[in-house]
Amino acid sequence: MFSPKAPGRIGNPKMTLESEPRLNPKVLKALIALGMHKDSTLAVPVTTESLLEHRIAFERAKEAGLEALLNSFDFSLPVPGDANASVQLTRHEEFITGRDGNAIKVIIQRPADAAETPLPGVIYLHGGGMIILHTELEMTVSWAASLARLGMVAVLVDFRNALGPEGEDLRPFPRGLNDCVDATRWVHANKERLGISKLILQGDSGGANLSIATVLRASHEGWVHEIDGVFASAPYISNAYHMPDEWKLEHLPSLVECDGYIVDNKVNELSARLYDPTGENAKSPFAWPYWATEEQLKGLPPHFILADELDPLRDEGVDFARKLARAGVNVVGKVHLGAVHVGDIFLRYAVPELFLDLLGEIKTFIDRLN
Repeated sequence: MFSPKAPGRIGNPKMTLESEPRLNPKVLKALIALGMHKDSTLAVPVTTESLLEHRIAFERAKEAGLEALLNSFDFSLPVPGDANASVQLTRHEEFITGRDGNAIKVIIQRPADAAETPLPGVIYLHGGGMIILHTELEMTVSWAASLARLGMVAVLVDFRNALGPEGEDLRPFPRGLNDCVDATRWVHANKERLGISKLILQGDSGGANLSIATVLRASHEGWVHEIDGVFASAPYISNAYHMPDEWKLEHLPSLVECDGYIVDNKVNELSARLYDPTGENAKSPFAWPYWATEEQLKGLPPHFILADELDPLRDEGVDFARKLARAGVNVVGKVHLGAVHVGDIFLRYAVPELFLDLLGEIKTFIDRLN
């Protein structure tokens, strides 16, 4: 199965990011400082067969660890080379009522000097595997602010994670997706009041899943014309993390090649089971867009799919971009060489060139939309 000339862990199952020759040296330096340069970030003491309470406890511990890591950065600092860092913004919050009677908070930021000018609207859906993390993380709010400083209206949606507050039941698929759908329709209905022209969905990792799933729902339900484009970074969309290595090597080899490089298949498998506890949506395109057929993709608005070279999720993004192209969708696909999962955002101070490239690609993509 393994070949010594093959990349990553296909050639050497014991390879880590520390010994990975393709890794950007700036990224490695940052990961060493964070202690994230060895195997995966967490040991995995549970399986999908463990008691639900134990799996939830593991997920909460993972979330606490990730939040502590992300909160160790001062994301309020300007990124070196960001020419728009000094642009002043306005911010306000609104609450909308979702289909389940739940309140959905949206955080809206826009340039202060363009209060009366219609601008492109970007609905940002945060990462976290549809399970964890939240809109009020400084990393998330500051990312949306960076989008707004490009001359956009950035809308953060506080959708329901499958893992709710302590003491609450799971809120699995499709609850969080429903919130994203309801928020998107609300933003479109209020475009004039919010000063929005075009409307774009943007997300990374689990947020990329929700962005793509939202436009698939829009197509299925007959309102896809309300969305002008989708920009998806490091999409977490396959639900193939439990598949045998033979399947992975044939279909999505990066799941073997880069397993444990920040992202771990076993952890993703656990998260996927919490998102869809019964497994009945294992290949639903609305839960896992990788499984959408070319017929289901026809007629979607333009997409930009960005993947990271040293991310286990790389190939599901690349493969999905190719499927979009076969379906006749206008799509651009790109791979950040030497990069790890969403490193362009959370390692923005270590590799500002990747962060600025991401912003530039989003701006160019939106400017090209009719």
